[in-house]
Amino acid sequence: MKKWLIGLAGALFLGFAALAADVVLNPDHPDKYVVVKGDTLWDISGKFLREPWRWPEIWHVNPQIANPHLIFPGDILALVYVDGKPRIDVTRGALSNTVKLGPAMRSEPVDNAIPAIPLDKINAFLSQSRFVAPGELEGAPYVVAGAKRNIVSGAGDQIYGRGEFDPTRTVYGIYREGKLYRDPVTEEVLGLEATDIAEAKVVAQDGDVATLALNRTSQEVRIGDRLLPNSSAALRAEFQPGAPARDVTGIILDVQGGVTQVGKMDIVMVNLGARDGIDVGNVMAIYKTGETVRDDIAKGLVKLPDVRAGLLMYFSVYERMAYALVLKADQPLKVGDIVDMP
Repeated sequence: MKKWLIGLAGALFLGFAALAADVVLNPDHPDKYVVVKGDTLWDISGKFLREPWRWPEIWHVNPQIANPHLIFPGDILALVYVDGKPRIDVTRGALSNTVKLGPAMRSEPVDNAIPAIPLDKINAFLSQSRFVAPGELEGAPYVVAGAKRNIVSGAGDQIYGRGEFDPTRTVYGIYREGKLYRDPVTEEVLGLEATDIAEAKVVAQDGDVATLALNRTSQEVRIGDRLLPNSSAALRAEFQPGAPARDVTGIILDVQGGVTQVGKMDIVMVNLGARDGIDVGNVMAIYKTGETVRDDIAKGLVKLPDVRAGLLMYFSVYERMAYALVLKADQPLKVGDIVDMP
C-alpha cells in the first residue's frame, strides 16, 4: 500500500523540551486529529499551535513506533500532557498498520512525501531566478545565434551556444543579468540575480560551439543570453521548520514581481544567507519599521517601535542572500521591513 509520509522532525534536540512550556496552543485546538492525504506539516501544526513552526517542541516520541518522525494518513494525533507540559502523541492508524506481505522488497519514493508547506505555491519560482557572484555570468557560455538565424527564439527552437561547456552536463539554464544587490547598511555586494529565461539541452557540440534544443522558455531567448549548468532546485519535502541556529537580524531587500508591497505567499529576498546560519526551513518574524513622527510636546522627532506583522520561511538559501516565502502577513508589509528571530 502506498504510504504518504510527512517530514515532521529531522533531528529532535534536547533543548526543545525546555522550551515546550512557552508554547502557546491554538485556542480552538482539537484534542485529536486524524491525518488525511493532502495534509502538510504547516496545516497540521496550525491546528494545535498558535506558532506552527514550534511543532518539534511538543512532539512526543513514541518508543513503540519504529520511525516516529513520519506520520501517515489514518494516524491519530492526540494532545496529551507530560509532566504538565503539552505533547503531541501519535497512534498508528489502520492504513499504517495494514501491510500486505510478499516476497518483493517495498520502498517509498521521496516524491511521495507530504511537504512542510504547499509546494505548488512556490514550485514555479524554484525553477527561475538564482543569485550568482558578480562576473559569473560574464564568463559563462552565451547564445551566439538562433538555428534559423532568428534574433529571438522560443520553446521548440534550436540555438547555438559558444563557450566552455561542461562535458558532464547536458541541461543548461539560460539567464539574463538582473539586479545587483548590496547590503543597505554595509554596502557590501551580496549577489547578482540571474533572471531565468529558458532551459535547453545540448544535442551536439563542435569545439566551443554547441547546438541546444529549447525545451522550456519563460521569455524569448536573445543573442547574448548566458548559459549556466541547470540547478533547478527541488524543495526538500522533509525539512523541519524552526528558528535559525543563532540570533540574526536582516532586511527585506526586494519582492518578486518588482513591487514594493508584500503580502502573504509573496516571495521576498533577504540580506541573510548560509554564512549567517540561515538554512532551508528556518522561520523568522517580520517587523514593520516604526515610523518617525513629530513630538509636539518635546518639540522633536521620535521613532515609534517596530511592530511584529508577519512570518516568513526560507526555501532557497545562498551564501549571502536567501529567498523566503511570506507565510503570514497581519499588516501590509514592504521592502525595507526587518526580519528577526521568531
